[in-house]
Amino acid sequence: MTTSANRRRIDVPPSVPADARAVLRIDLTALRANWALLNKHSGTAECAGVIKADAYGLGLEPIARALTEEGCRTFFVATLEEGRRARSIQPGAAIYILDGLLPDAEAHYAGFDLRPVLSSEPELRDWAAYCTKLGRHLPAAVQIDTGMNRLGLRATEVDRIAAEPELFRAFHMALVMSHLACADEQGNPMNDAQRLQFDRLRAKLPTAPASLSNSGGTFLGAPFHYDLVRPGIAVYGGRAFEGAPNPMAPVVRLSARILQLRDVAVGEAVGYGATFKATRPSRIATIACGYADGFLRALSGSAAHPGPAGYIGEYPVPVVGRVSMDLITVDVTDVPMPLAERGNWVEVMGGRVTLDDLTDRAGTIGYELLARLSKRVHRIYEGQTPMGGSS
Repeated sequence: MTTSANRRRIDVPPSVPADARAVLRIDLTALRANWALLNKHSGTAECAGVIKADAYGLGLEPIARALTEEGCRTFFVATLEEGRRARSIQPGAAIYILDGLLPDAEAHYAGFDLRPVLSSEPELRDWAAYCTKLGRHLPAAVQIDTGMNRLGLRATEVDRIAAEPELFRAFHMALVMSHLACADEQGNPMNDAQRLQFDRLRAKLPTAPASLSNSGGTFLGAPFHYDLVRPGIAVYGGRAFEGAPNPMAPVVRLSARILQLRDVAVGEAVGYGATFKATRPSRIATIACGYADGFLRALSGSAAHPGPAGYIGEYPVPVVGRVSMDLITVDVTDVPMPLAERGNWVEVMGGRVTLDDLTDRAGTIGYELLARLSKRVHRIYEGQTPMGGSS
């Protein structure tokens, strides 16, 4: 016979502590499979791992361990602090800092064997001068701007530094790279335009391994692979292309506990702003998750436009009313009473309502939702190997 205690464990492992209000399950087996698929699509090019922003909000250390176990040997992070954390996990990896060379911070890179991505002429000159001072041929990447107008050497800068070969004798240019602006749109002409500009500008620099592709670029084919690809969102289960099927396995499942249930009569309102009013006698569950946990406020539901459906077991439960800081209200009218009870769990993101489903509805992208996931959500890393240890 199913007890009340067992029912409250639907969709979460029995090991979840009693005081956990919401649970994020991170499937490292799926993560490794996603990276392996990207590695296969990259052909002869090396497949790196992008673990910036705390591995897209999922935890840099366990993600770096899992990718290392699968064979990843090159990582990209945004900040020096992330680089130091990654170095503590993988002593032998090549770790690139996408922020580049901060002024007067050269020793912080060299001290941890971190590689700045040099994206301007001053950065390149400072790194060359530092290496000359030390008498060490330290590695760095050089980034070229091929049309994104964000970070990277402009064509005029490339021409100037190309005329000074002594600059490149001072350090080891381990990689020359650029970044695709529209790789998530397979037919966008800017992809080929950037590739051709990349080839034209890098030909002016000393020969070095080359990298252009992010997640989308990895699926654009061999002309975009060069020597190394740098997938990010696809590793974490997000789609690489807009409007196309997603071949990646879901990595995250977010569930929240029911705090309270109440009956709502026809015409009664639910939540801030009274944006939802019941059109039938309803049973409403308030669950312990909100935008402070990373569930976007844009996923709120009104009577005219219901929010996304969470799940209790196999039963869909749509979000009704506004998502608030700590709470979401869902309609559990059609869920059998033994399942919709205080203390039970509602899955609000997972295999049935995916990361991409939610962000499409919210008018944003998977990167943002993942990066917003709060540390106050209890985390479980599933599929760890003995090398990864427990967390």
